[in-house]
Amino acid sequence: MNTSMKYDLKVLLYIALFGLILFFWGLGDSGLIDETPAKFASAARSMSVTGNWLTPISNGITRFDKPPLIYWLMGLMYSIPGQSSWDALGSLSARMPSAISSLLLMLVLGDTLLRWPQKNTLAPKRTAVVTSLAFAMSPFVMIWSRIAVSDALLCSTLGVGMLFQWRCYVKPLRNSWVYAWIILAFGVLAKGPVAIVLMLFSLLLFGIFQRDIGRLILVLKPGYGLLITLFVSLPWFLAEYLIEGNIFLQSFFGYHNFQRFTTVVNSHQENIFFFLLMLVIASIPFSPLLFLGIFNGAIEIKDNLIKGNNKPSDSLLFFSIAWLLAVFLFFTISGTKLPSYWLPATPAAAIIIGQAENYKTKQFKYPPLIYKAFWNLTILTIFLISIVLLLPTFNSDLSLLDKINDNEMRNLSTDIVKSGILLRGGICLLIASIIGFYSSSFSKTNLLNIQIPILLFNLSTFVPLFGLADVHRQASLREASKVMVNLRNENESLAMVGINKPTVHFYTKSIILYENNTIKSLVNLSERLELEKRIGWEGSEIGKSPGSDSVLILIDQNTSELQHWKKLDPIELGRFGIYNLWRVDRLKLNEISNAFKQEFQIETDWQKYDPERY
Repeated sequence: MNTSMKYDLKVLLYIALFGLILFFWGLGDSGLIDETPAKFASAARSMSVTGNWLTPISNGITRFDKPPLIYWLMGLMYSIPGQSSWDALGSLSARMPSAISSLLLMLVLGDTLLRWPQKNTLAPKRTAVVTSLAFAMSPFVMIWSRIAVSDALLCSTLGVGMLFQWRCYVKPLRNSWVYAWIILAFGVLAKGPVAIVLMLFSLLLFGIFQRDIGRLILVLKPGYGLLITLFVSLPWFLAEYLIEGNIFLQSFFGYHNFQRFTTVVNSHQENIFFFLLMLVIASIPFSPLLFLGIFNGAIEIKDNLIKGNNKPSDSLLFFSIAWLLAVFLFFTISGTKLPSYWLPATPAAAIIIGQAENYKTKQFKYPPLIYKAFWNLTILTIFLISIVLLLPTFNSDLSLLDKINDNEMRNLSTDIVKSGILLRGGICLLIASIIGFYSSSFSKTNLLNIQIPILLFNLSTFVPLFGLADVHRQASLREASKVMVNLRNENESLAMVGINKPTVHFYTKSIILYENNTIKSLVNLSERLELEKRIGWEGSEIGKSPGSDSVLILIDQNTSELQHWKKLDPIELGRFGIYNLWRVDRLKLNEISNAFKQEFQIETDWQKYDPERY
């Protein structure tokens, strides 16, 4: 092994170390977050327990919102012998696949830039590290790599697949084109057909920018490639359809894909500029450098469309802009818009940011003064954030945290200030801004020098926030779940009314009937206890076996004060934060339910199909 290869390996080891710190530090120290992560985790654990690795099932209901890859990976973690001994909260197993996948993408980003430094690169090895850190320290990547959902897995499978496509375009080796399409199949199994759409759209835009669509088709072989992708990913979809029938098509393709794209689902309606805002937020504090890179890339693309002389090995900036633009355009026209939809664009944004440091050379399309202005704007952003974090420590009236309006986290703002989290974070960012301004003064800008204090900010501020939020929001639910299991009579049903938290199902390992706080919800609950059937559970009439004459109900304080729930004359078994645990006589529940039916002419709706039901 030559000296260069040894040093490149050393750089990758540094990247791996940074990734391990950023993604795995304290990963399992807090419990699962409501609501979506708990649904993923419970479905994955169900696979491990039951041995049914085909159909995701959460709370006794088939769950078709996402394909199975994330469930399989989480389920494998839950299947490790002694899992409960090293993962007491059950959250580490559920979060590990996302963290591992983000670490893998980090390494592929670094390796790509080490192998193919772009033109005018001043320090290739440093640029590789800077780019990897720009990806890993994106606020979006940090958040979604630490929660148990499928978004980080899509980002990583699509990201690695995209980078393999570009690498094959630059240096086509025998059968190297196959690997990218296999990885794309994993993206389909992580999130669905959106992975195919984003990759093909990105490649099309890149081919136009590069004026080289012919070479792309020749070396990437998209026709054969798509057949490979479908060959790997399609069997699960076909098997699920054969077993579950139209309900699978209606839920996965109809609701969770087509309807989400064409209409607004769950009130996730945003204006046309939403993803422009996401572009800024997801790259903070390096957003100014991202815009600088996009503007410079746009000028280079314009020149290339006229001259067509950009070498394949120098095309990574064009590729990244095409990738970012594809995500932006596709989800901008989507009816449903969520912040997590921007996550697949974060690797492309990181590459653009990583190239920004090279713009101080003479070959840069703008005068050096322009580069310095954007650099200073970046440092100013870091400085302003540090001031926002430090001010509450010295004057609580200046805290923005007081605007948090959540009954479950009433004292969160006070506890955050007392914990010293803001002080530590503010100091880290202040140091980063001082280093940045000092570097700018002597024209020795080095992005890595300010990324290290920001890394410390993530460890000292960002990660501990998960723990504080867990104490305020989830600890009471875990305690309540434990008491429910201990006090539960034989065959007694469990329910949660008002604020619905899927983590209660996860921690009790029992079927939970969730209902809202309305009168109709009370009537629904009465009927469901007798008539509803779920996988592993079914209701029963009072006095018939299996069954119980009572039901345990976890109910939030506001709901418990409503008159129609007070009429149940419950036995209070405990209070846990804003939640009360009741034991309710089912005869009394049925009596009140029948009275409400006659008085308000209520028709129950619990049997209607609901793809979001849990």
